[in-house]
Amino acid sequence: MRYLANRAWPVILIGVLGVAAAILYPKWRDASNRGGQTYAEPFRIAGNFYYVGASDTAAFLLTGPQGHVLIDGGLPGTPPLIMQSIAELGFKIGDVKVLLNSHAHFDHAGGLAELQKASGAQLWISDGDADIVAAGNGNASDPFLGPLRFLTYLTILKYPAPRIDHRFKDGATIRLGPIALTAHITPGHTPGCTSWSFPVRDGDRELLVVHACSLDPPTGLSFGSSVGADLGVGRYAEIRAGLERSFRVLRSLPADIWVTSHARQFGRYRKFLERTEAKNPVDPFVDRAGYLAYIDNAEAEYRELIGSR
Repeated sequence: MRYLANRAWPVILIGVLGVAAAILYPKWRDASNRGGQTYAEPFRIAGNFYYVGASDTAAFLLTGPQGHVLIDGGLPGTPPLIMQSIAELGFKIGDVKVLLNSHAHFDHAGGLAELQKASGAQLWISDGDADIVAAGNGNASDPFLGPLRFLTYLTILKYPAPRIDHRFKDGATIRLGPIALTAHITPGHTPGCTSWSFPVRDGDRELLVVHACSLDPPTGLSFGSSVGADLGVGRYAEIRAGLERSFRVLRSLPADIWVTSHARQFGRYRKFLERTEAKNPVDPFVDRAGYLAYIDNAEAEYRELIGSR
């Protein structure tokens, strides 16, 4: 009997662990897909421009009589939050006709497929990021992962691949009725990182909004990849040229209101609170000084990084 008991306990342990894994894995997977993101109250920024993203991974809605434009899809687990926010503002996900994206990474393109399915919208992706998004593998855009390259093959770091309906180049204008957004390819963070500019109206004034794509170097480069030892070699030179062009392009845009794909970067919560006390709730978002400081800080960090190579 003791022999049988000794033989049985590994089987029992494996069974217990299997049951625990079956219960916990879906919860872990859901948490991973949401990346710690939580609900954030949606609100009007200015005119027909609204915040509909999560606590940090941002998403924005531009509304119009011929349908709406949604910028960025968040993580694979955040589309329900985005759709909830759109509904709370009194709009319908089925009226979203155009989906746009800032860049191909997991936390901004991961939810595009679900949002596309729910809305039936046409998805526009830049030439530089289109193949990455179509593969559902935002990690593949980082040429500097080095020994961490195996991460690009892990299923848990991939996202559902959306259908790409249109590809565009730098300077393209995407139109939907009176809505018109201009694409500015600002590469470096990803090959096709796209900043968007478009006008919105606040009473009798027209304000230019710039949705600035990330200015951070590729993640692997920040981990000290030796690929960057010679600043003029191969892909490193391409990334460097792309980022330096991006700093110039963004500075040249006469932004009144600026946002990014991460809410903390443009001060979403602070400005959201300030709007409740402001005479005009749009005014806290009119922040060209903050926009230029964002570019300056990103460039300073970049130059410190390459200076250490």
